[in-house]
Amino acid sequence: MSKKNKPDNRGFVYSTDPDFKFEENQENIETLPRAQQKLRVKLETKNRGGKAVTLVDGFIGTADDLEDLGKKLKNFCGTGGSAKDSEIIVQGDQREKVLQWLLKNGYKQTKKV
Repeated sequence: MSKKNKPDNRGFVYSTDPDFKFEENQENIETLPRAQQKLRVKLETKNRGGKAVTLVDGFIGTADDLEDLGKKLKNFCGTGGSAKDSEIIVQGDQREKVLQWLLKNGYKQTKKV
Protein backbone atom coordinates (compact mmCIF):
# COMPACT_ATOMS: atom_id res chain seq x y z
CA MET A 1 0.00 0.00 0.00
CA SER A 2 1.18 3.47 -0.71
CA LYS A 3 1.43 6.00 2.08
CA LYS A 4 -1.78 7.79 1.15
CA ASN A 5 -3.83 4.60 1.36
CA LYS A 6 -2.84 3.46 4.85
CA PRO A 7 -5.68 3.30 7.37
CA ASP A 8 -5.86 5.96 10.04
CA ASN A 9 -7.55 6.19 13.44
CA ARG A 10 -10.79 7.60 11.98
CA GLY A 11 -11.51 4.49 9.92
CA PHE A 12 -10.49 5.66 6.44
CA VAL A 13 -8.89 2.82 4.52
CA TYR A 14 -8.91 3.79 0.87
CA SER A 15 -9.86 6.73 -1.32
CA THR A 16 -10.44 6.76 -5.07
CA ASP A 17 -9.39 10.42 -5.23
CA PRO A 18 -5.77 10.50 -6.50
CA ASP A 19 -5.10 13.75 -4.58
CA PHE A 20 -6.53 12.51 -1.27
CA LYS A 21 -4.34 12.87 1.81
CA PHE A 22 -5.13 12.21 5.41
CA GLU A 23 -5.23 15.46 7.33
CA GLU A 24 -3.49 15.16 10.64
CA ASN A 25 -5.52 16.72 13.40
CA GLN A 26 -2.86 18.80 15.13
CA GLU A 27 -4.29 20.48 18.16
CA ASN A 28 -1.92 22.88 19.89
CA ILE A 29 -3.09 22.34 23.43
CA GLU A 30 -0.97 24.09 25.99
CA THR A 31 -0.38 22.21 29.21
CA LEU A 32 -1.96 24.03 32.12
CA PRO A 33 0.22 24.78 35.15
CA ARG A 34 0.05 22.24 37.96
CA ALA A 35 -1.97 24.51 40.23
CA GLN A 36 -4.68 24.92 37.55
CA GLN A 37 -5.11 21.23 36.68
CA LYS A 38 -8.43 19.79 37.89
CA LEU A 39 -7.58 16.13 38.29
CA ARG A 40 -9.97 13.50 39.65
CA VAL A 41 -8.66 10.34 41.29
CA LYS A 42 -11.05 7.40 41.38
CA LEU A 43 -11.17 3.62 41.63
CA GLU A 44 -12.61 1.69 38.71
CA THR A 45 -13.29 -2.01 38.15
CA LYS A 46 -15.63 -1.97 35.14
CA ASN A 47 -14.60 -3.99 32.08
CA ARG A 48 -11.37 -5.09 33.73
CA GLY A 49 -12.20 -8.64 34.77
CA GLY A 50 -12.76 -7.65 38.39
CA LYS A 51 -9.33 -6.04 38.71
CA ALA A 52 -9.23 -2.63 40.35
CA VAL A 53 -7.36 0.29 38.78
CA THR A 54 -6.81 3.84 39.93
CA LEU A 55 -7.95 6.29 37.29
CA VAL A 56 -6.66 9.88 37.16
CA ASP A 57 -8.62 11.93 34.64
CA GLY A 58 -9.14 15.56 33.72
CA PHE A 59 -5.57 16.29 32.58
CA ILE A 60 -5.36 19.17 30.11
CA GLY A 61 -2.17 19.30 28.10
CA THR A 62 0.04 17.63 25.54
CA ALA A 63 0.34 13.87 25.17
CA ASP A 64 4.03 14.03 26.14
CA ASP A 65 3.24 15.77 29.42
CA LEU A 66 0.50 13.22 30.12
CA GLU A 67 2.92 10.34 29.49
CA ASP A 68 5.51 11.99 31.75
CA LEU A 69 3.03 12.45 34.60
CA GLY A 70 1.80 8.87 34.17
CA LYS A 71 5.34 7.54 34.31
CA LYS A 72 6.09 9.45 37.50
CA LEU A 73 2.89 8.22 39.17
CA LYS A 74 3.54 4.61 38.16
CA ASN A 75 7.13 4.79 39.44
CA PHE A 76 6.01 6.28 42.75
CA CYS A 77 3.38 3.58 43.25
CA GLY A 78 5.64 0.80 42.01
CA THR A 79 3.02 -0.59 39.63
CA GLY A 80 2.21 -0.65 35.95
CA GLY A 81 -0.37 1.26 34.00
CA SER A 82 -0.89 3.47 30.98
CA ALA A 83 -1.60 7.06 29.98
CA LYS A 84 -3.85 7.97 27.05
CA ASP A 85 -6.91 10.04 26.17
CA SER A 86 -6.35 12.57 28.99
CA GLU A 87 -6.40 9.88 31.67
CA ILE A 88 -3.82 7.90 33.56
CA ILE A 89 -4.46 4.33 34.64
CA VAL A 90 -2.42 2.94 37.55
CA GLN A 91 -2.88 -0.74 38.39
CA GLY A 92 -4.40 -1.55 41.78
CA ASP A 93 -6.08 0.59 44.44
CA GLN A 94 -3.45 3.33 44.69
CA ARG A 95 -5.74 6.30 45.38
CA GLU A 96 -4.00 7.40 48.59
CA LYS A 97 -0.51 7.20 47.09
CA VAL A 98 -1.52 9.01 43.90
CA LEU A 99 -3.30 11.76 45.82
CA GLN A 100 -0.32 12.15 48.15
CA TRP A 101 2.10 12.45 45.20
CA LEU A 102 -0.09 14.96 43.37
CA LEU A 103 -0.41 17.22 46.42
CA LYS A 104 3.32 16.97 47.19
CA ASN A 105 4.22 18.01 43.64
CA GLY A 106 2.18 21.18 43.40
CA TYR A 107 -1.16 20.02 42.07
CA LYS A 108 -4.03 21.63 43.91
CA GLN A 109 -6.47 19.70 46.04
CA THR A 110 -7.94 17.06 43.77
CA LYS A 111 -11.14 15.12 44.15
CA LYS A 112 -10.95 11.55 45.36
CA VAL A 113 -13.95 9.48 44.35
